[in-house]
Amino acid sequence: MRSFPAAAALALGATAFALPAAVQAQAPVQTPPIVEAPPLNTPPGGPPPGRPPALPGADGWSITIGVAPVLSPVWQGSRDTALSLFPDLRFNYKDVIFASIPEGLGWNAINGDGWRAGPLAKIRFGRDEERGGSPFLITGGSDALLGLGDVSAAAEVGAFAEKRVGPWRGRLEARRGFGGHEGVLIDGSIAYQARLGRTSISFGPRATIASADYMRTYFGIDPAQSQRSGLAPYRPGGGLLSFGVGSSVVHPLDRRSVLTLFSGLDRLGGEPGDSPLVRERGRRMQFTLGLGYGFRFGL
Repeated sequence: MRSFPAAAALALGATAFALPAAVQAQAPVQTPPIVEAPPLNTPPGGPPPGRPPALPGADGWSITIGVAPVLSPVWQGSRDTALSLFPDLRFNYKDVIFASIPEGLGWNAINGDGWRAGPLAKIRFGRDEERGGSPFLITGGSDALLGLGDVSAAAEVGAFAEKRVGPWRGRLEARRGFGGHEGVLIDGSIAYQARLGRTSISFGPRATIASADYMRTYFGIDPAQSQRSGLAPYRPGGGLLSFGVGSSVVHPLDRRSVLTLFSGLDRLGGEPGDSPLVRERGRRMQFTLGLGYGFRFGL
């Protein structure tokens, strides 16, 4: 069976990695909400969580480099926790183009009146059946996936739209996978943002819907996998992948660097939660906690 990226989707600052998610990339909770988790919120009148304040005169390209140690489930649905060290590398051109390891490559084709929307592409890291963790895993692991096979990395291509109204922000993403999985994912989140002095706080609910192909890739068990793993065959359909809440606390250290504490608590939906893999070797509740540091400079 092909795998779900660990917190591969985890984004410095706004997550919850997924994570996807990705922890998204679980990332979702795993980005690895990772997942991704998708980024939660932009503080009113300030830069997105996890990024340093804007540099004076940085009206062209800027680069952010950073790192984030993250505690998250080894794979989405795992009962075992692992420590991973995720890199954070971002390139931005004004407020138009963004490219990063946690957030993917995107273009703000629409950017005004509180709206942002445009095309988006992300990478979902693969999973090793013997190790179970993300490629950035430092310690911890799981043998629950033995017999289910490895999952290759996947490219996910789609679009996003978000709307900001006062301290509230809503975001929706739709992506189709190529490679490791060929399913469709729809991420939605709502977040509230507030400031306490220089510190920004963001929190709110989120949910992910996935197609049957995605569910079968990461939670399905075919006859051959059943024979090798000892788990009963299972063929899930599409539906709710996960739902939960994410939060972040962002504190600028100076005009170029920032610290971000982020967390996420998610529960798997009915289709993935009923998989023998999760019922016998995992759990539906998933928790992610991370601390990120980022340094930004202009070109």
